[in-house]
Amino acid sequence: MDQDMDVTYQFFENSTDNFSESGDFEFGDEPCGRALSSNFSKIFLPTVYGIIFVLGVIGNGLVVVVMGYQKKVKTMTDKYRLHLSVADLLFVLTLPFWAVDAASSWYFGGFLCVSVHTIYTVNLYSSVLILAFISLDRYLAVVRATNSQATRKLLASRVIYVGVWLPAAVLTVPDLVFARVLTGSSHIHFFNHSIETADSRIICQRIYPLDSSIIWTVVFRFQHILVGFVLPGLVILICYCIIIAKLSQGTKGQALKKKALKTTVILILCFFTCWLPYCVGIFLDNLIMLNVVTPSCMLQQAVEKWISITEALAYFHCCLNPILYAFLGVKFKKSAKSALTAGSRSSQKVTLMTKKRGPISSISTESESSSVLSS
Repeated sequence: MDQDMDVTYQFFENSTDNFSESGDFEFGDEPCGRALSSNFSKIFLPTVYGIIFVLGVIGNGLVVVVMGYQKKVKTMTDKYRLHLSVADLLFVLTLPFWAVDAASSWYFGGFLCVSVHTIYTVNLYSSVLILAFISLDRYLAVVRATNSQATRKLLASRVIYVGVWLPAAVLTVPDLVFARVLTGSSHIHFFNHSIETADSRIICQRIYPLDSSIIWTVVFRFQHILVGFVLPGLVILICYCIIIAKLSQGTKGQALKKKALKTTVILILCFFTCWLPYCVGIFLDNLIMLNVVTPSCMLQQAVEKWISITEALAYFHCCLNPILYAFLGVKFKKSAKSALTAGSRSSQKVTLMTKKRGPISSISTESESSSVLSS
């Protein structure tokens, strides 16, 4: 799975090693019993991945359909919605592969192993980075309302490819280099241990060079924490805190401002509630691997359980994105209704709304931003 995911594969009775979903092999100095039963990998993980897959496909798929239907009514906000939904949709489409892998074995061969790793990684990073761009766009719309239109258009139409999709694509290089399939009954020499994979289990993982495996593992995990959480998290937190301060000023439109403030707080809480626990887990696991924190069997088991459970919470954010950034918006709900009915009358209505709306002016930016914040 993603290079930093630490849901542990259990290689049953004769295995004393931990295989992470990320393809990172983890070993302690001494054998430590499994923290999670094999039923966790075989039942819990596929079930959670299945739920996320269904909800993610429905929610993000509907956004993509509505945006496709609404061909001539695309604002900057609409463009971000589309980018975010495409990223989340492609992300959840990889989950069935990992669900089958966790429940049984990897049946899909070497090419799909590398492909699924790559697709998973590029869309995991792009999804989080797009959230940072959305918060920056809203900051410009609310705080820099007078002369921000050109900058917002530039961010939404061009900079997003350089600031989101290009870095996400570059971060898949480790998957292209290290992801591979290992068949059962094959010996692996790793961390001065000789391991034999149990039964006929086939795994799809990143396999790092023997002499520098710990370094590779730690570096890629810190990379995920930095690029996938800290940097976008800071942008989101700073932009939305400034927006809250801005909307708290003045007395006009208090009801609308309160709704926008409430939505802003929800956006911040959802992002950090979903991603912070997981990143704390892999950060602590890194410290254990580097012996910064004294390792013990009890601590390793606790961290393993924590990472395994919080991973599902982190992934669930891609199901919340359509709700937080699309379905709460009044304009989007109207567009969705028009797209689902697909009637000629609704098409004329959308066209009429477009003509009425006209170009976005700085005078209406605050009310628009409130709508954007709730969309």
